[in-house]
This record gives sequence, C-alpha cells and structure tokens, in this order.
Amino acid sequence: MASLTPATAKKRGISRSALYRAARNGQLERIARGLYLPADAPATDWEWIEAASRRSEATICLTSALALHDLTDEIPATLDIAIHRGARIPAGTSPITWHQFDKATFDLGREQIAIPGTDQMIGRYSAERSIADAFRLRGSVGYELARDALKEWLRRGGKPAHLVTLATHVPRAKTPLLAALDTLA
Repeated sequence: MASLTPATAKKRGISRSALYRAARNGQLERIARGLYLPADAPATDWEWIEAASRRSEATICLTSALALHDLTDEIPATLDIAIHRGARIPAGTSPITWHQFDKATFDLGREQIAIPGTDQMIGRYSAERSIADAFRLRGSVGYELARDALKEWLRRGGKPAHLVTLATHVPRAKTPLLAALDTLA
C-alpha cells in the first residue's frame, strides 16, 4: 500500500480531479495536505508516512528514536525527524518536529526500516547515534534524556568503546558523553 500525492497519482494515470473525487467518495483518506491513503489501508503511523513522503532522507531521530529503541520512558509529543541541513522544511499539519543535521555526518548510524502496513521505508538512527545526538543537543532535549538513555543502554550491555567512537564523529557530543560515562562508571 503506497501513499498517493497529486504527482504520484498523475504518474499512475489518475487525474487530479479523479484523486479528489475518490477522496470525497471515501475511497481515499486524506492524511495530510496533498497526501492520501486508500480508505481500507491498515492503521499505521501517519506521521511516518508523511515524513517519508515529504523528504526522501527523513530519519527518525532524538527522543522518537530513543523511544523506538526503548531507551526512554518519555513519550514524544511530536515525531522527531532529521533532514539535511539547508533543506526546505516541508509544510504540513502533522505533529512532526523537523531537525536539520549536517550532511557530513547525516548517514552516520542511519538505517532504513519499513513503515508497518505500507511498502514505504523511513530512516532511523541507531541507539548509539541517538544517544550521541541527545548529548550533542542536550540544551534543547534536556540533559536527563541523554543521561537516562545512556544508563539504560549500558544496563542492556552496550559497549562504551563503540559509543565513544561514534560520538567522536558527531560534533559536540564526545566531551559530555565521556563526562557522563565517567560519572556512571
């Protein structure tokens, strides 16, 4: 099941008016501005679909990624999505917080995962990259989030050497991470 936009509908031979008519008749469900799903599509995270449809490099990051890795008890109010720095932030009404990450380190710790119930993919940062980013952006996400995620990751048997190696490549992450590891050790 794939999402439809006016552009993808045109490629499939569906006119714009036929797309809108299908939405009015209940055959398609509008999940965001210019984004439609078949009405019989299984329930899924619409924010994931919108982010992946709006930006091909969309990557789940920070609190959302830590929650997916089960490293925090915090329930994110919005979906945290990373895109390349300098890219246009898409317009939309879904609860998505767009973050712009440097192109040089963007793919570090990034993996593609399937969006459940669809044939679409979205990026997600690894647990280690998410922890490093939480320390790097501790001023905006909170130091407690980074520290608690690190504690849980270590409790599960995470290897500090691997985390420090990754944090070395992420600007402003290594020093606070080493201080936290020293405190926890």
